[in-house]
Amino acid sequence: MATIVITGAGRGIGLALTKHYLDRGDMVYGLCRKATKELSESGAEVVEGVDVADTELLASALAPLSNVQIDVLINNAGILGRESLENPDTQSIERQFRVNALGPLQITQILAPHLHKGSKVAMITSRMGSMSDNGSGGYYGYRMSKAALNAAGVSLARDLEPRGIAVALLHPGYVQTEMVSYGGDVSAQVSAARLIQRIDELNLNTSGSFWHANGEVLPW
Repeated sequence: MATIVITGAGRGIGLALTKHYLDRGDMVYGLCRKATKELSESGAEVVEGVDVADTELLASALAPLSNVQIDVLINNAGILGRESLENPDTQSIERQFRVNALGPLQITQILAPHLHKGSKVAMITSRMGSMSDNGSGGYYGYRMSKAALNAAGVSLARDLEPRGIAVALLHPGYVQTEMVSYGGDVSAQVSAARLIQRIDELNLNTSGSFWHANGEVLPW
């Protein structure tokens, strides 16, 4: 039985990941700002009050994990803005940086002492953070914050390698979640199963790579 820690576990991909790992018999700590009914009834150990954007209170919010040895840490929490050149909402862009890039980095830094040789860290990023793959523009905050997350993930892979800890940068696909008004082309359940397969396959040789949940290697 592995011990899994998942941020943004209350709904969407995070909830689907939680349920998949629980079905496998793993111990799951579901982190969230406020627990949803589904998360509370899932069987996960729920840790509420975890706002990944609150840099001042994040360490204390993670205190319930102070004695937990983590096998897999999944930084899943994220938000999506829709800024355009004509509507450059800088407050929205800044918040996406805090949630999508700084939050996962800080959570990993805080929980790093609880990782061990063989542990894995998964950053749920997006192909929208890819420079080569950007053929449509727009979405400034989301694209920029996910590109920053990718950069942080590669640095973490290098820094954690001496400890035997691998890091994955994973695009979940265009998933049917509330964040995209359920307009995706793959269900959260299917995406979660694919993400878990990528995490299972992750090793030090592939650490720091950028993968689609379907197994495709993505361009930076």
